[in-house]
Amino acid sequence: MNRDRFVLSDEVWLRIEPLLVGKSGDRGVTGANNRLFMEALLWRVRTGSPWRDLPRSFGNWNSTFRRFRRWADAGIFESLFRSLSGNPDFEYAMIDGTIVSVHQKATGAKGGLCVRRLAALAAG
Repeated sequence: MNRDRFVLSDEVWLRIEPLLVGKSGDRGVTGANNRLFMEALLWRVRTGSPWRDLPRSFGNWNSTFRRFRRWADAGIFESLFRSLSGNPDFEYAMIDGTIVSVHQKATGAKGGLCVRRLAALAAG
């Protein structure tokens, strides 16, 4: 794997590492590699690929997905976002279908775009 293509710089990683669960020193099972896991999530968000297309260099796609679901259910990503949202160094936020869903009428409306002229323009 080409580590030069990773999204998280060492500086950013040092800032978010203490906020994540499963690091050494935490009670319970430690995560195999939190940084590689976060890179796998960022790769998936950047590419828009399904979980099954996750490259093997990130590990087993199903294990990564199950870890993602556990963290999402535990609110890890929300707490991470709350901790970093006031920081101007973080330039973007990631939002996907696990957080935001489309309104039912936005999924397949009939008819297409309808442009109407303003009454003032039509009058004169």
